[in-house]
Amino acid sequence: MTTQETIELFEKYVIANYGRLPRVIVKGDGCYLYDADGNEILDMFPGWAVSGIGHCHPKVVEAIRSQAEKLLHIDNTFYSEPQGELAKLLSERAFGGKNFFCNSGAEANEAAMKLARLCTSEEKYKFITAEGSFHGRTFATVAATAQPKYHEGFLPLLPGFVYVPFNDIAALEKAFSDEVAAVMVEPIQGEGGINVATAEYLTAIRRLCDENGAVMILDEVQTGIGRTGKWLHISITMLSRTL
Repeated sequence: MTTQETIELFEKYVIANYGRLPRVIVKGDGCYLYDADGNEILDMFPGWAVSGIGHCHPKVVEAIRSQAEKLLHIDNTFYSEPQGELAKLLSERAFGGKNFFCNSGAEANEAAMKLARLCTSEEKYKFITAEGSFHGRTFATVAATAQPKYHEGFLPLLPGFVYVPFNDIAALEKAFSDEVAAVMVEPIQGEGGINVATAEYLTAIRRLCDENGAVMILDEVQTGIGRTGKWLHISITMLSRTL
């Protein structure tokens, strides 16, 4: 199949919710991609930070092969040894506590917001997020995303979301009320332009949440699990009681 034939398949059968480059990728190896026309492409954008250790890393391929030979899928009616081992590893390397496994960053943030509501009180229903943030495209996470371009076509948004300037502690303090259930923040804003949260800002969020009985939610889709050179973003490793 040619590049144009593949593109025509997408145009006919796939909703155009993403802007795509006119390349059909057929293979990946390390930091390189290869398209259907035989071009070698240096990949400096590894799948939204998913393939940071390179494409088709031998250890990853072997782990997938080994597991696929034993069991591909089991529903959550049963226990699974690899899932239990992964939960233990994640807990030990993060803040302790338990894990919620899901399919995407949006689903993780939805769950975090629901948990924040459950563990505070019925009076607390508001969420503070930062301008320039990106937390997902579901109804709640698109409302949490403080970028008007993502709101187009979905107004009015779900109520209860308050936006403040990123790294602005004074604005954050002003936004707090007894109705705030949580503050959700990216330690480094990805979609917003690689904006780095200061340690002072993150510490202020932690303090204000503690003082007001709210939860601090760290959206580490772009920064977690080694993406910044540490297991978690270096500026937040001193924080605890975080969701």
